Amino acid sequence: MATHTGAAPSRGRRFVSQLRRLYAVPTAAFGTTVFVLFLALALLGPWIAPYGANQQDYQGARMAPSSLHWFGTDHLGRDVFSRVLLGAGEILWLSGGGTLLAVLCGTAIGLLSGYLGGWLDELIMRLFDSLLALPALLLALLMLGILGASAWSVLIVMVVVYTPIVARVVRSVVLSVKTRGFVEAARLQGESLGWILFREILPSVLPTLAVETAVRFSYGIFLVASLGFLGVGVQPPSPNWGLMVKEARQTISQTPWALYYPAGAISILVIGVNLMADGLKRIFQTRHD
Repeated sequence: MATHTGAAPSRGRRFVSQLRRLYAVPTAAFGTTVFVLFLALALLGPWIAPYGANQQDYQGARMAPSSLHWFGTDHLGRDVFSRVLLGAGEILWLSGGGTLLAVLCGTAIGLLSGYLGGWLDELIMRLFDSLLALPALLLALLMLGILGASAWSVLIVMVVVYTPIVARVVRSVVLSVKTRGFVEAARLQGESLGWILFREILPSVLPTLAVETAVRFSYGIFLVASLGFLGVGVQPPSPNWGLMVKEARQTISQTPWALYYPAGAISILVIGVNLMADGLKRIFQTRHD
């Protein structure tokens, strides 16, 4: 019992220490704050949004930003501020969920492939090379043409698009770790394959994996928004930011604010996550050195 009690505070202190180091870099501090703010808005959006995502006020359509509608209204009289706020939850859920699934699949495959090597490693890597030969957006469009446009299809697409990238990153670390003494010792002691992969090798992979997760997450946000903009991802009347930009393009001369605010939200969030990922990379590189 004492061991578990001491382990939890140790992990907590380590997390606080890493957070302090992250906030010691101004750009990383800005990026992390932006991400946390958007995450808080996504969680609290349903309670603090002044209007529903698709609540229409026909008499107030195309209204410029004011105290009544902070970001104005679109051509259908929907409150842009409420839609941006509620859209944060959707875009973070899709990009975060897709990234998480891709990281879990890619980590498991990368660990197994890199450790076992041989024909299995060669087969998996050649398959992934064929997927990576296509641009991510093109591969996503091809898959959505088969699966159909829906939120679940976007999740599946993200897993297929990003799993090969994560797996290759994890595999590269495994190749350099699996020959070390502590892994050889575990193998000689007769430890199971799962124990060696997840208890001996995985901790050495986690720093690189944390950075890769943040990077994939930023790309995931952009991918979800791009698919919405192209009309092949989440469908109307969803407050997806990319879809909002697409709809606002048709009336940009009358309601430019309906385009600028969701486009600005995408840009700020992607920049914030990228700055946070860069901060994480610096922290782990410094620790490694």
